[in-house]
Amino acid sequence: MRYLTMPIKLAVCSLTAGMWLVFSTFIGAQTHVDARKPNIVLIMVDDVSWEAFGCYGAEDYKTPNIDALAKQGVRFAHCYSTPICTPSRVQIMTGQYSFRNYTHFGYLNPSDKTFGHLMQSAGYQTAIAGKWQLNGLYNNLPGFDDSKRPLKAGFHESYLWQVTTGKQVKAGGGERFWSPPLERNGVMETVEDNAGKYGPDLLCDFLCDFMDRNRSKPFFVYYPMVLVHDPFVKTPDTIENDPRTQAANKAPKDKDLQKENFVAMVEYMDTIVGRLVTKVKEIGQEENTIILFTADNGTNRRITSRWHGQDIKGGKGGMKDMGTHVPLVASWPGTCPSGVVSDDLVDFTDMYPTFADAAGVSLGKDDPVDGRSFLPQLLGEPGHPRECVFLHYQPYWNAQPGQFARTQQYKLYRDGRFFDVPEDLDESNDLNRASLSGSATVAKKMLTDVLGKAPPAPTEPGSRTTVNRPTYTDWPLIKD
Repeated sequence: MRYLTMPIKLAVCSLTAGMWLVFSTFIGAQTHVDARKPNIVLIMVDDVSWEAFGCYGAEDYKTPNIDALAKQGVRFAHCYSTPICTPSRVQIMTGQYSFRNYTHFGYLNPSDKTFGHLMQSAGYQTAIAGKWQLNGLYNNLPGFDDSKRPLKAGFHESYLWQVTTGKQVKAGGGERFWSPPLERNGVMETVEDNAGKYGPDLLCDFLCDFMDRNRSKPFFVYYPMVLVHDPFVKTPDTIENDPRTQAANKAPKDKDLQKENFVAMVEYMDTIVGRLVTKVKEIGQEENTIILFTADNGTNRRITSRWHGQDIKGGKGGMKDMGTHVPLVASWPGTCPSGVVSDDLVDFTDMYPTFADAAGVSLGKDDPVDGRSFLPQLLGEPGHPRECVFLHYQPYWNAQPGQFARTQQYKLYRDGRFFDVPEDLDESNDLNRASLSGSATVAKKMLTDVLGKAPPAPTEPGSRTTVNRPTYTDWPLIKD
């Protein structure tokens, strides 16, 4: 981690009475803050990545609230997800690489222990709101119609889209934005129940109320946002007097209008982040709350954005940087160092052990083992950062699978392709075409060793009807 911390050495003999008073007051304040486990608020936006946030260099979008979190906390320059939503959601919730437990798009195995279970066991009140899409609706898997699945996954309260219904209004479902069908603690709210209302606002209100009611207890909030996934439609800031029915969830055909709506959605998403931060302040928990902001995968491929003077086309679904490199901003006022940009590597398996670390929980035999905690970096300490991140990708959703391992600079695919990513975002210049030397040689050897410890890489595109879905539950650790 590339920043310096300077420990303060107190010489007792030189302290004046006034200094002792100030020091004692500081210690007392810290004791008060530390007397309770920190709250955790994890926000994961849907289908938008680093090129769309001001603090990462975006030029097309205004994101002042997320930028403010980065200014008062740590912005990680190298966080990595999977290329598509469900594998990322399963990985972040269970702390396991996909080869261990991912079998179907739109499905979280109900036998898996999640970070919700973890935080409940640590004495936290837990809530989830936003996009679920994990019951197995696409394959009618056992329990696909169980409205209580989110509660059974470790959450005391839930308010979610796509639990037991899909997007078809005639089947009781519908889109997530205007007049959305949502399920609150397992009870359906229909399109008619939420007529004229905006889904992201309803979900934000739910979480604000949850934090308000639980201000005297440690709480864990997981907010997998429904923004900014397509359809790219108007927000409360842009819809004006148009009808706010399910018909408002139909995107315009014009590409420029779609981009205009997408920009508005990103900026409204930022507004909602600001509302959550404001609520944490209002309930007096600002200095006792870790707020983390990330994204599930890259931006939709129909969206092109300006970033540091160049055009970046969204890479959702693909294994390039535009599909797997996501933002991660962490804020913990009074504890986390301010305005730090960390080059340490983080991937989605690391959230689970980080939350356990923050909650003071020692991981046991039933806990995942693939990730490592980055809590030390939030405390201003060096920690034990990764030398590389690993991806096993088989989405079972008509996309090309594969494996890679990478450092901040170099990326090695299981099939041997090798790239200097910061200099070659499009991965058009395979370094194997020329003689390797220096840092490239060292990195390739290390990454080759890591991939040599991985289970077999998927080679055939999977789909909803794929029959053979191998997992490697007990595969040894892949450590860099």
